Amino acid sequence: MIDLDGTLVDTLGDFVAVLNQVLSDLSLPAVRREFVEHTIGQGSEHLIRSVLAEVGAPPAQYDPAWTLYQHHYERLNGLHAAVFPGVMEGLVALRALGLPMACLTNKPAAFARELLKRKGLDRFFDRVFGGDDFERKKPDPLPLLKTCEALGSASSTTWMVGDSSNDARAAHAAGCPVALVRYGYNHGQPIDEVPAQRHIDRLDQLIG
Repeated sequence: MIDLDGTLVDTLGDFVAVLNQVLSDLSLPAVRREFVEHTIGQGSEHLIRSVLAEVGAPPAQYDPAWTLYQHHYERLNGLHAAVFPGVMEGLVALRALGLPMACLTNKPAAFARELLKRKGLDRFFDRVFGGDDFERKKPDPLPLLKTCEALGSASSTTWMVGDSSNDARAAHAAGCPVALVRYGYNHGQPIDEVPAQRHIDRLDQLIG
């Protein structure tokens, strides 16, 4: 199981572009890139609510903001994003092992599948699950347990590869081993401080 944002693809630019377009449409001030980087990872709903609070907008703005967010993300998905170094090589090596693989993200499933397609990564995954595919999102263990079921693999032998404490907390609760990449988005905190079986600089370091 591999996370998407901050693990496979650097999507921070997408988030910043989409959110600031939403804020502009609502006649609200722009949000800082650093704030977005420290806030992403817990699902789009949490991100939008946090951004609205950051710019001083009332909670009642959430519904129009969510509608605008969906519209702009569909349009801009992947335009300001890039696959991280080592990801393509890592996925090729993992696929060669012949094990079932899933992309498991808190990003809405439709956006996740389209981003993987646009970046040429969709061919590596047997299943893709987004934040709206289950009742709860990471760091809850439910998405990991359900993904293990879908892959037909035991949680104790199914790795979760991610970039944040959300991935690690979900993996620990689900009984999955976890590997964390050092280049992603961990709410501004050093990822090496988060307990994991592996900490890696590139995805292609996972094997070996």
